[in-house]
Amino acid sequence: MAEKKQIALAILEILKKHSDEDHILSFKQISSYLDQEYSITIERRTLYANIYMLKEFGYEISGFDENGKGYYLSKRQFDKAEVLLLCNAIHASHFISSKQSDDLIAKLLKTQSSYQAKEFSDKVYMPNPLKTQNKQLLYTIANVSEAIRDNKKLSFTYLRYDQNKRLTPRRKQPYIVEPRYIVYADSRAYMIVTSDNHPGFIHYRLDRIKDAKVLNEPSSVLRNKEDAYEYARNKLFMYAGHSGMVTFRCKESVLDQMIDLFGPETSILSQADGTFLINVRTTDTGAIFLAQQYMDAIELLKPEELRDRFLNILKETYDRYQKQTA
Repeated sequence: MAEKKQIALAILEILKKHSDEDHILSFKQISSYLDQEYSITIERRTLYANIYMLKEFGYEISGFDENGKGYYLSKRQFDKAEVLLLCNAIHASHFISSKQSDDLIAKLLKTQSSYQAKEFSDKVYMPNPLKTQNKQLLYTIANVSEAIRDNKKLSFTYLRYDQNKRLTPRRKQPYIVEPRYIVYADSRAYMIVTSDNHPGFIHYRLDRIKDAKVLNEPSSVLRNKEDAYEYARNKLFMYAGHSGMVTFRCKESVLDQMIDLFGPETSILSQADGTFLINVRTTDTGAIFLAQQYMDAIELLKPEELRDRFLNILKETYDRYQKQTA
């Protein structure tokens, strides 16, 4: 005969795994699962006593007196919608490797019944071919977080793709930085750092970091406590380089995209011709990339030197295409 605490835990696990509001378990079904999975035999009154005890400990279990059918776990650590949201976010995140995604999703699905877990796997889960090859992300996040918490420097290898589409070290010697923040921008996770070799903040993609090690060397006192997300927002598409105020003239058709990029607090000045002007702080490279992406709907107005630089890019591109068609 199993001990009383073993019976209660076994019943709880069965309710977690095999029950939900669409799969209510009768006494006969619970008894069968107990016998099959734990070699435990119980009487009906023992089930009642253990269900009552679990309720006393805070587990919300719907019983026959409520639903007229049997028993199921009516409240879990995460509800179904929350798990689906988290699983899809993990699966859609390119910076998390396929294996890490699968492991995290499996852990989340264990908070649901087996039926709901199967429903997610069968109907929602689709392959994501854009997943990173770097499998050290969680290890990296742990070490970066430790370095930030303890105000220590961090060494790491930074990766880039070669022509064989393999992630390889960008340079032989490791990078040594002072980690300050972790931010999420442009659908990626970034480490915002300071460095002895660079004034102000710079950033690195966490999914491109390998062999991160916390050093026994303190980081300097952070005197310029510029908000990390403000820094990230000013680095449009997370391009590094000089930042400044840039003015764009935009067609109404890209209003949603501009607000998504720069935030709802962005100042918008409507024009008589149906366009609007926006003034944003961003990098030169990011501004040019944005103008290229929306060439039919955006005009880069100011600063003049950046506009001229973009015009030269357009002229060089036009000449290159003309040579190919000649």
